[in-house]
Amino acid sequence: MSLSLDATQLDRYSRHIIMDEIGPEGQARLLDSSVLVVGAGGLGAPVLQYLAAAGVGTIGIVDDDTVERSNLQRQVIHGDGDVGTAKVDSAESFINNLNPDVTVETHQTRLTASNAEDIIAGYELVVDASDNFPTRYLVNDVCRLAGIPISHGAIYKFEGQVTTLVPEGPCYRCLFPEAPEPGTVPDCATTGVLGVLPGTVGCLQATEAVKLLLNKGEPLVGTMLCYDAMELSFERVPYQSREDCPVCGDDPIESIESVDYSESCGIDADSEMASSQ
Repeated sequence: MSLSLDATQLDRYSRHIIMDEIGPEGQARLLDSSVLVVGAGGLGAPVLQYLAAAGVGTIGIVDDDTVERSNLQRQVIHGDGDVGTAKVDSAESFINNLNPDVTVETHQTRLTASNAEDIIAGYELVVDASDNFPTRYLVNDVCRLAGIPISHGAIYKFEGQVTTLVPEGPCYRCLFPEAPEPGTVPDCATTGVLGVLPGTVGCLQATEAVKLLLNKGEPLVGTMLCYDAMELSFERVPYQSREDCPVCGDDPIESIESVDYSESCGIDADSEMASSQ
């Protein structure tokens, strides 16, 4: 890790550098770090904005969607002129304009069981800003097997949730052993979402990511932070590792080959046994 910050960087990151908790060493650490952000939508927008501003040196972006005008009410890194553009390209343009120190790696694809391991490999931290359960379980499983921490967030109408998943703590399947039945949790296109809500939740995810990269503070490990925008209130809900968790419990899976990420995101014990024989 190089501590040589040029004059422009000393100016750009001066409010970090003067902090005893960060200093030039911490800023150099951020510049040498790599983070993958899964999703460049409502949650991904503020995450990308603040990680880039903080000087995270390499930022990967996974998203297969294009910018729609209805996105602009909350996805603040995209503009009216970006409508019809791939979100990863719009996000890359925004970051390049914000901070030329950042190298952007775009993956214009949906994260799937066939590509997730290759895409995630090499990044030291993943921010899960996805909007569906199959992707959340997939990110959890691949990162747990690879020993990569995750800053996770989710939103619904006026409510948000944030937690941090690290290799030595409980995983997403400890918190939610089973995905809800398909169709029981509507998306924002059906129910709507308060435009500023993902900004709050995404900023909390970015905060957790920076803390992990700097190894500072107390991350939300084993704690779900629940945010209610209507009451402007936060509640901390603790959770623990499960011995029977198929990913991080006493008898964990060795690969994701036995996992169905289409609907239930369940792990079939029989197919797991068959695949290992």
